[in-house]
Amino acid sequence: MTETRDTMIKRLRMRSMRRGIKEMDLILSDFADRNLADMDAAGLTLYDALLEENDHDIYGWIAGQFPTPPEYLALVTQIAAGATGVVRPE
Repeated sequence: MTETRDTMIKRLRMRSMRRGIKEMDLILSDFADRNLADMDAAGLTLYDALLEENDHDIYGWIAGQFPTPPEYLALVTQIAAGATGVVRPE
């Protein structure tokens, strides 16, 4: 059975808020709430793939601690833009 767009967005929101480390819960939940509804199918698929990555890696990419893989660079840059104060003091 194929997942509908609405079901995918609900699943991605849930996966965004139940990450394992609190910082990622906060960052990704906020991003999901603000952006998922406006993303196209390719963007949702890319975000789904990002959520498969290790939380510590994602956090490091968002915080700029180490280089982001090229396939995620634009998405991580967008996520990081909304994460000010969570990964870096304002």
